[in-house]
Amino acid sequence: MFLVGLTGGIASGKSSVIQVFQQLGCAVIDVDVIARHVVQPGYPAHRRIVEAFGTEVLLENGDINRKVLGDLIFNQPDRRHLLNTITHPEIRKEMMKETFKYFLRGYRYVILDIPLLFETKKLLKYMKHTVVVYCDRDTQLARLMRRNSLTRKDAEARIEAQLPLKDKVLMAHHVLDNSGEWSSTKRQVLLLYAELERSLDYLPLRLGVLTGLVGIASLLYLLTRYLLPSP
Repeated sequence: MFLVGLTGGIASGKSSVIQVFQQLGCAVIDVDVIARHVVQPGYPAHRRIVEAFGTEVLLENGDINRKVLGDLIFNQPDRRHLLNTITHPEIRKEMMKETFKYFLRGYRYVILDIPLLFETKKLLKYMKHTVVVYCDRDTQLARLMRRNSLTRKDAEARIEAQLPLKDKVLMAHHVLDNSGEWSSTKRQVLLLYAELERSLDYLPLRLGVLTGLVGIASLLYLLTRYLLPSP
């Protein structure tokens, strides 16, 4: 198995690209879904968030109020870093569990939907391929204003809070340009899918695991013959 890290920017069209990969039968892990899961009541990250930010970040049912928490950290790098130190280790644990499940099911690769792949850099070393869903800034701005009913100023502030897409493009192995018609983007996704399906990057790990299992089986056989008395 090998890992494909897919990222983009706000309103770049990443979610639509992910949907195509899922429709094609690819194994996809959405880090945002995991991030929401690990902060549910009863989980360690939930308790630590309340300790760090207070009960004002809670809804009446005890769930984390993501909007309130997001507003608290939006322009405060120190508090954003604190939240990341609480949630990121828990997110990585869940990602590893989900990836291992797909490995056991025989998938040759897993696509990890990671919004902050290039910002945090912690997971980059595990990715065989990195993919950026790109669109030019004017298109991104127009889509965000229309989608979220934002003023130009508010939309620009949200875009500027992220690493620019043009910078992510320079660090990625693959770029899916979603600046134009969706039909063009979808063709790019299908071409990348075909490339991933043809890849043999999964073989080294798969062979290594198989060799390890054979070695363990041989050792158990020898120990059994040595320890058990002959008939």
